[in-house]
Amino acid sequence: MKFFDKNVACALAAAAAVTCGAAHAQNYPNKAVRFVVTYPAGGSSDVMARIIGKKLTELWGQQVLVDSRPGAAGAVGMEYAAKQAPDGYTFLLGNFGPVVANPLLNKVKYNVDKDFVPVSQITRAANILVTPNTLPVKNVQELIALAKKNPGMTFATSGPGSMSHLIGEMFKRETKLDIVAVPYQGGVYSIAAVQGGHIMMMFSDAPPVMGNLQAGKLKALAVTSGQRTPFTPDLPTLAEAGLKGFDAANWWGILFPAGVQKSMIDKVSTDLGRALADAEVKKNLGAMAIEAAYSPPDQFAAFIKSERKRWGDVIRSAKIGGIQ
Repeated sequence: MKFFDKNVACALAAAAAVTCGAAHAQNYPNKAVRFVVTYPAGGSSDVMARIIGKKLTELWGQQVLVDSRPGAAGAVGMEYAAKQAPDGYTFLLGNFGPVVANPLLNKVKYNVDKDFVPVSQITRAANILVTPNTLPVKNVQELIALAKKNPGMTFATSGPGSMSHLIGEMFKRETKLDIVAVPYQGGVYSIAAVQGGHIMMMFSDAPPVMGNLQAGKLKALAVTSGQRTPFTPDLPTLAEAGLKGFDAANWWGILFPAGVQKSMIDKVSTDLGRALADAEVKKNLGAMAIEAAYSPPDQFAAFIKSERKRWGDVIRSAKIGGIQ
């Protein structure tokens, strides 16, 4: 009889825990939430977090407070977020660099698979292949032909392992061209080098070059995403230009520290979908040439794994850094 009583007590305790967890999730969030950003205030990640945080604040009736933790190409913010309590009141805006590239290129003090749980991909942004105005090419195929005739042509990057560098290495691998990466300390300097004709091409983020393109100071040949973007609808994709299957773009997503209740993860994911469907949110993201690109937790988790594999292949073939 005592054995029966013990089992009944355990069952009742388990049921109470489930009920409490469900009730907690229904009331969640009931206080301010911290939104950790891995890059400095004023950058695209910070602005994006404020746009989306503002909408979530409206949906939840609770403040979403942006908490910038920059440093070490995003590693500082990732390490900080990984150590936070898994209570649902701290989540992270991660992107391609710290989530995928950094752990492949450098030793980091976090493990994406063990320390985090994916919630949703939220946005993506294509890069643009730009050349000097003086370069005698009108399209990607003419650029490839010119590069074949002139081995050692250069492409600018905003630093080793950056998105501009890795897309350039992917382009090099797919075209079998002999082109050389030239690193600069940031996009401003690399764009200036291309504009001045010192460097022959660059795969740049869209916002820094849009003004130069509109002013006729640079030439745009293609976007790197799998589909054309609404911000440059007349620019073909590299896939359309003959590089079948080429699809490379920066992206951002939300992650929780590992251990957060599934009900909380699902709620935040659902509400992110609602926020990203909002016309004002889309307009404000579009001002940075960034597209809403929502996916639920399972899809985002699978996407991170696929990105790690394909960019790992690029990094290995280009012999960049050291894969962990």
